[in-house]
Amino acid sequence: MTRISSLPADDATCGWYHLSTPRTPRPAHRGHSQARWVVVGAGFTGLAAARQLATNFPHDEVVLVEAQEVGFGTSGRNAGFAIDLPHDIGAEDYIGDIDTAKTVLKLNLGGQSYLKELIERHGIECQFRHCGKYQAAVEDRGIAVLDAYRRGLDKLGQPYEVIEGRDLPEHIGTHFYRKGLFTPGTALLQPSALVKGLADSLPSNVSLYEHTPITDVEYGDKVVLRHAKGSITADKLVLTTNAFGMSFGFLKGRMLPVFTYGSITRPLTEDEQARLGGKPYWGVIPADPFGTTLRRTVDNRLLVRNSFSFNPDGRSNRKYLDRFVQRHRESFARRFPMLPDVNFEYTWGGALALSRNHMGFFGQLAPNVVGALCCNGLGVTRGTVTGKLLADWLAGDKHELIEFLLNAPGPCANPPQPLVSLGLNANLMWGQLRAGKES
Repeated sequence: MTRISSLPADDATCGWYHLSTPRTPRPAHRGHSQARWVVVGAGFTGLAAARQLATNFPHDEVVLVEAQEVGFGTSGRNAGFAIDLPHDIGAEDYIGDIDTAKTVLKLNLGGQSYLKELIERHGIECQFRHCGKYQAAVEDRGIAVLDAYRRGLDKLGQPYEVIEGRDLPEHIGTHFYRKGLFTPGTALLQPSALVKGLADSLPSNVSLYEHTPITDVEYGDKVVLRHAKGSITADKLVLTTNAFGMSFGFLKGRMLPVFTYGSITRPLTEDEQARLGGKPYWGVIPADPFGTTLRRTVDNRLLVRNSFSFNPDGRSNRKYLDRFVQRHRESFARRFPMLPDVNFEYTWGGALALSRNHMGFFGQLAPNVVGALCCNGLGVTRGTVTGKLLADWLAGDKHELIEFLLNAPGPCANPPQPLVSLGLNANLMWGQLRAGKES
């Protein structure tokens, strides 16, 4: 018997969740039932896995279990970038090994195109726009990162446009940045709205249970998942819980639950939109990984995301919201001095499942247990494609991308506690200080 040591507990102030169309959550599971396939975790990975299992095995019931409410958790809290390009923050040029990068590009494009297909097929309104992204810099170190990234894109044969600071206001309004690098393949979206739409369009042989946190698991010839009001017995457990996979007994000490924080404004008035200028919607990621991500949304709001905390239990902590919202205000004021009266409507945190070697896990965790875990900040595309491919692998598919994922080394081990907390917190603090004006 494995007692689940930590359960999701996100803050209640996520702007994406509250601004997306409300839906009626599916009822929690009650009583005792069994199924051939049980997927735990209804984020991007779990939704894709459940959907594809239901397609591959149309005569089987697929049970999908979510501890909170669909669209409320991690998958509904990111900045809404469906990135196509390799994004290896451990490599100087963000690209790294060229052969690996080409395969990662195929993975990301696969996840992106699959999401686009589902959005169009089911009419999911999630502000999906295939409008590219800007990577922008203001300090010399950031400019050097852009130059290195450009060389990596040349190596990979991918298109881009270098935009000098004097021309950036035509694109993003602000005069803050000295240089930008535009890549056209990224899509922008409203993540919580997308997750909700994916959940409400699942095949009929998927049974979704929300507000059903699993409290303990018994592994064996069958996998028994218990919760406060019953149990579910699975022939095969598919684990798509990212860093909470450690609470289920797997990859212990190999994933790092790091939270990042976002704030979103009220809608801009017509006068404020005119003062801002630029394109009607766009997304900016910082040259420095510890810098500020920005978005102008389809409904004319501005998003600011920066600041990090290491929460070893994977749960939200209110003290960080109170601390970081002031940093968001300062970052906003530096970039948008023409909008002094625009306030934030929501501030929230969301978890990233990271590993020190920037690798995820895909494949067999134990007899009758498989998983796709640790997306390293690319959950929209990577979570989607690995969930789909995991279901295809279970159906016997031997696609080259599946083989690539199965043969990847997986997340490396972390130092023991308290060293990992001391080291990571020091690294996060130093990184945010070193980011300077990029923050």
